[in-house]
Amino acid sequence: MVLKMSPSCCTFPISYLYEFIHNIYYLLFAFDSKYMTMVREAKHLSKGGTFMKKLSAVVVGYGLRGSIYAGYATQHPEDLEIVGVADANPVRRETAKERHNIPSDRIFSSWEELTAQPKMADFAIVATQDNMHYEPALALIEKGYNLLLEKPMAPTAKQCKDIAEAAERKGVRVVVCHVLRFTNIWRAIKNMVDEDKLGKIVSIAAMENVGHIHQSHSYVRGNWRNTAESSCMIMAKCCHDMDILQWVLGSKCVRVQSFGSLTHFRPENRPAGAPDRCIEGCPHGDTCYYNAVKLYYDDKKNYWFRHACTETIDIPTDEQVLEALKTGPYGRCVYACDNDVVDHQVVNLEFDDGCTVSFTMNAFNKGGRGIHIYGTKGELFRECGSKTLKYFSFDTRTWENIEVPPSESGHEGGDMGIMKDLVALLRGEAPSKSVCEVRTSCENHLIGFAAEQARLEGRVVSLEDFVKNI
Repeated sequence: MVLKMSPSCCTFPISYLYEFIHNIYYLLFAFDSKYMTMVREAKHLSKGGTFMKKLSAVVVGYGLRGSIYAGYATQHPEDLEIVGVADANPVRRETAKERHNIPSDRIFSSWEELTAQPKMADFAIVATQDNMHYEPALALIEKGYNLLLEKPMAPTAKQCKDIAEAAERKGVRVVVCHVLRFTNIWRAIKNMVDEDKLGKIVSIAAMENVGHIHQSHSYVRGNWRNTAESSCMIMAKCCHDMDILQWVLGSKCVRVQSFGSLTHFRPENRPAGAPDRCIEGCPHGDTCYYNAVKLYYDDKKNYWFRHACTETIDIPTDEQVLEALKTGPYGRCVYACDNDVVDHQVVNLEFDDGCTVSFTMNAFNKGGRGIHIYGTKGELFRECGSKTLKYFSFDTRTWENIEVPPSESGHEGGDMGIMKDLVALLRGEAPSKSVCEVRTSCENHLIGFAAEQARLEGRVVSLEDFVKNI
């Protein structure tokens, strides 16, 4: 064993700490799990030679999204620890307690119970339903928590503005879950624009292909089907897109126009003889794309759908799925639901640098996001869902295929990407270009709200006028 010391032999630089622990613990605990933990933690040093702070978080809403973000702590225990959870569902509370080894006195049935306690973590993950973001977000901000706030920030423009202003007054960071910013593919697109490969951006055609099955699951049967219960489609699904367009361009939207409606998933399109629930023996079950029995029960590998319909975190049983199809919203005929959000919408946007954008959201496709950017030096195209960017340079007059490394985790890697950047940000490291201030997130939300107003009122809406009237 060689123990390295500084030249003066009177100090022990922390930069040698990893080798020191490696040597000592190898001798004492070789092949022991404690040794491996110590090595991993010793590796966790900054370039400056100091220990990186391990952060703590509480989770408000331990459903699908909340458990995914909290999962970063199980993957990277040297970075993050979940120290509390609030959820109305007792099964989810117990799951969170076991997964993260949370003490019983830090398990709460509501956000009110959690915020009644002294601040207990560096930040809070707010992953409740859309219409349940506002009050817990304000209460947690007032307690001094930094936030990871699921999108949309809130279901109204006024509430989004309130959250942004509260965070600025209190001096806390609120990172909204615009997870596309944190994916390899969208960072590559952003870099191409920033590096002037395309010149001045003149126009963009962007597509959000929701996918016909995804539409039926989330926006016909699911939690985001009804505007009054969650938010309008452009906010529930496409606030990602409004944000990514502004981020890529780096300019401000000044005017919007929009058209769209709910065309297909309506009672008048219900096939003759179709029962209220697919499990009740629908005569069209064999040919219906949206047969709930096929989607939720027969497809054993569709963990997302099976988790959602049973409201479980652990792997649901067939018996739980069958019960959900008999009694829950996901078992209903798609033509017999209380959905009112649109299944197709177009938005035209004008930015302050003269760039125009045509954005299309449509349910009737396989699914995936795509974009075509037109600049004064070239064009960049991403086919919906592709990992390849196609770049045409006016200089070489040739097409180049740019392969972007895939990212693991949901939303093309954005779910864990945002967690990694958030941890770095709250440690005081320089933020990546993907991170934005809550004010920017709020402004990008307002684009969506203005677009919905334009759709409902059949007119062009000025963002300046819209903001004045909030």
